[in-house]
Amino acid sequence: MTSLDKPTSETDRTTRTDQEEAEAKAVTEAALFEAFGGVRGMVETVVPGLLFVTIFTINKDLHLSAIAALVVSLVLVAVRLIRRDTVKHAFSGVFGVAFGVVFAMMTGNAKDFYLPGMLYTLGLALAYLITTLAGVPLIGLILGPVFKENLSWRTRNPGRKKAYAKASYAWGLILLAKCAILFPLYWWADTTQFGWVLVALKIPPFLLAVYLTWVFLAKAPPPIDVFAEMEAEEQAEKERKAAAAAAVRDQEY
Repeated sequence: MTSLDKPTSETDRTTRTDQEEAEAKAVTEAALFEAFGGVRGMVETVVPGLLFVTIFTINKDLHLSAIAALVVSLVLVAVRLIRRDTVKHAFSGVFGVAFGVVFAMMTGNAKDFYLPGMLYTLGLALAYLITTLAGVPLIGLILGPVFKENLSWRTRNPGRKKAYAKASYAWGLILLAKCAILFPLYWWADTTQFGWVLVALKIPPFLLAVYLTWVFLAKAPPPIDVFAEMEAEEQAEKERKAAAAAAVRDQEY
């Protein structure tokens, strides 16, 4: 009996399973970093708000605080452009800060600098929950292209769809819990207290949601690479045409 004929031992199966699981976790981690911007994206999300509340705590100057936050957001975008990096996360930060500056300037209330971001968070939480209830989890729509599976998980990969649903519910509930803390504070706390609480809640809920997404997807079936399937189909079609053309030439001769 050759080594190829020998039955696979339980140890070998476990080793392969562990290896496949490790590879799945690594791929999922890389995809999440790409989708959500990684450490740099988190820094770009926190810095403008942190600068705003720091300056406002020191001198209570709404205009200076707002302008400083907007300027640092633009600088972050400029740095990405110079380095030719992906700018979608930095641009989203600029738009968020710009809306906050407009709100605060219009009302004269420094707390309104944070209001657009809070409303966006609430809307995003509802979007995660509603799309999941509708059978199209938002996190799957976000990550599907990153994993090169597009929407194949909806009909061809039920285990993965279930993982996306769990992750979307996690995102929705975590963001709703964040809103449940921030909206009462928006009415009751002063600007300085509210600003520091909001900055403190920027990263931890996000990291928790990303971690749970990683856990759910790492245990899910692997994604179906629809791009590879299309390339394989195109190659097969070329080979069929070449074979047909060769058959025609053989008949002619």
